[in-house]
Amino acid sequence: MAKNKEIVGSPKGSRSVRRTKMALRNSLIELMKTRSILRISITEICEKADVGRSTFYAHYENQYDLLEELEMDCLSAFEETLSMNQPLRKYNNQEVTKIFERMLQFIADNNNSIQILLNENGEVLFQRKFINHLIGYFKYAKKMYADGFDEKTSECYSVFFINGALALIQHWLKNNMHIPVHVLAKMLLSLTSGMR
Repeated sequence: MAKNKEIVGSPKGSRSVRRTKMALRNSLIELMKTRSILRISITEICEKADVGRSTFYAHYENQYDLLEELEMDCLSAFEETLSMNQPLRKYNNQEVTKIFERMLQFIADNNNSIQILLNENGEVLFQRKFINHLIGYFKYAKKMYADGFDEKTSECYSVFFINGALALIQHWLKNNMHIPVHVLAKMLLSLTSGMR
């Protein structure tokens, strides 16, 4: 994955459509740094993106539609990055660390949009979906990584770990990713070691 290639650079369509959508996404992300989507108008988004309202409405019904497209692209790219459809097999410590590194690198490469989507101005529904994706992936990896857990126990460990990991990742983003990806990945692995 190319470094600093934000999710916001991946809308579909012709080159001019992609450019327009990217400008609108970037505008929304900038506005959401200071306030919730509930307090952002289409006029503000268009002015910041230097795009007319008619152009906005050619692509989106409203600001929530724009945000939803950004969120869906984020979740889709996240799943693709983690290769969540790989065949079932056992993972060793090194492979689990690599999974964490891929997840963290994805977040680092897309930190501008991810930080906004996960902060207090982001939509709670997206945050729940993102957490559920992480829980699903962690449960999958945990099943392949450790023996002896039934489904309910595995889910409890996953919920506990993911919520803690998410808080740690939010802290990491707020502090300009002050810990290198490979170090944070090892830290996450050590936090799961008691769950085996």
